[in-house]
Amino acid sequence: MHAPVTGPVFAIYYPIFAAIAVPANLVAIVILFRGRCGLSRCITQYLLSMAVTDLLVVVTAVIFNRIRGIYFPVTFLTTTPGCSTSAILTYAARDSSVWLTVAFTFDRCVAICCRKLKTKYCTEKTAVLIIGTVCMLSCAKNVPCYFIYEPLFMINNVPWYCSMKPIFYTSVGWAAFDWLDRILTPCVPFVLILLLNALTIRHILAASKARRRLRAHRNGEFHSDPEMESRKKSIVLLLSISGSFILFWMTYVINLLYVRFTKGNYFAGSDFNDPRFILQESGYMLQLLSCCTNTCIYAGTQSKFREELKNAVKYPLALITKFIK
Repeated sequence: MHAPVTGPVFAIYYPIFAAIAVPANLVAIVILFRGRCGLSRCITQYLLSMAVTDLLVVVTAVIFNRIRGIYFPVTFLTTTPGCSTSAILTYAARDSSVWLTVAFTFDRCVAICCRKLKTKYCTEKTAVLIIGTVCMLSCAKNVPCYFIYEPLFMINNVPWYCSMKPIFYTSVGWAAFDWLDRILTPCVPFVLILLLNALTIRHILAASKARRRLRAHRNGEFHSDPEMESRKKSIVLLLSISGSFILFWMTYVINLLYVRFTKGNYFAGSDFNDPRFILQESGYMLQLLSCCTNTCIYAGTQSKFREELKNAVKYPLALITKFIK
């Protein structure tokens, strides 16, 4: 976990980001929990878990790390044990969010491409099991992160701040751990999401052509097909979530490849004139931004979610109006 930057841009950006992302994810959680969006229980469980982990990323990475570092530079979380623990929580929430996106993509791929497996795999029980497994593995994977850091300085025998140990960049063991961490998040998810989406799109296009030919042959003309309309809505939701993930993580991936292949290190300063700093912070900012886009995606692709969102906005306004009268 790099030191929080304190430039004027970030002092404004992160509070605004948190003020938008936290309510957006909370609203998404409430709406999905109510289960009135016309989605199956299986899909709802995945979307709900993604909204929860996105919210945890905002709380741990943005509020506890960035905003706290800018406005409250001296707290318990500033001590080395505190910021090391915060790092584990942040990385665990991040990994859970990423791999739940992969799990959701795989679930939709199975539902669309494997009809026989769908009845056994695409169930609420399986979804809950997958979600629980992903979250537990994400937490276990990041426990070693606690031992990456050393104090920046000591005051009255109290270790303050977190700095990556020099051995992290030279040790074969730590290099292997860092490569494994970067490969598992987000490189492997990148590849899996692209492959699963390609397979799903290919299957949908082939099925669409076959159904159009069959319906045209039977009826002599084209009619609306409810099943294909449902598939189109599912694929729009799937591609929107997967595409935003790839888009927002791309800069982060470029930065980590740059660090490793040039044998450099992760930038720890706040030099706005340094291209490396701009690249690194842009990657972090876009990565965090991906945690508040899913609500917009739900609203843009699901009509019933938009209706529930409108009701959620109207309800407090109605209460205020009633109270004034």
